[in-house]
Amino acid sequence: MLPESRINIIQNWLSEYVSNMPNPATSLVVGVSGGIDSAVVSTICSMTGIKTFALSMPIKQIQEQDDLSKKHCKWLLNKFKNVEILNINLDEVFTNFEKALIKNNSEHAFANSRARIRMTTLYQVAGSNNGIVVGTGNKVEDFGVGFYTKYGDGGVDISPIADCTKSDVWEMGKELNIDEKIIQAKPTDGLWVDGRNDENQLGMSYEELEEAMANPNSKNYKKYLKIRESNLHKMREIPVCKFD
Repeated sequence: MLPESRINIIQNWLSEYVSNMPNPATSLVVGVSGGIDSAVVSTICSMTGIKTFALSMPIKQIQEQDDLSKKHCKWLLNKFKNVEILNINLDEVFTNFEKALIKNNSEHAFANSRARIRMTTLYQVAGSNNGIVVGTGNKVEDFGVGFYTKYGDGGVDISPIADCTKSDVWEMGKELNIDEKIIQAKPTDGLWVDGRNDENQLGMSYEELEEAMANPNSKNYKKYLKIRESNLHKMREIPVCKFD
């Protein structure tokens, strides 16, 4: 499918979803990280004409990531009249959170907590503006390897690009004239002090993951399955103890 057609389908899907809600939302709320996924999603949200809140939410962020986030937000503001930019620095919130946890200082848990703090911020803005939170997870992340924090990036109301591979998203980014630095930036969740990117964490590139997902004979298929198995709990419904 051509990227232009994919963009049009997503734009119409977003508009129809909102108009078919029992009590239609009057705004879309999306976090802008400086990466290609959130750049594409925030742009398509803006194209709907629905009031769109684009949030930059740095938490002790690496400067380059924060710069790209703010650069894209400025581009959105100049391009669309229905966009409002919120720059919400969460450094102090996270610092106080760290202090309150004392010895419970797992680096990995703190990375997940950053995502959850951002999620809470998105829902606060949505709840204050009759809005819904729009997710930025793609097909590989949401259905392939579960590469997100449960109820972090996974805690969203709708997911417009969840059926798009990373390659699809890159193509749409080019079609939408997203800044080339964002398109070329190495994908990262921006949750680690050392700035590790997605490939560092997964041990595979998105291109390799996409190929392995589609081809059981891939040399990377077993490696992909191993990553997937470790994250299946994120992609399943919450286990519930039921009583007769």
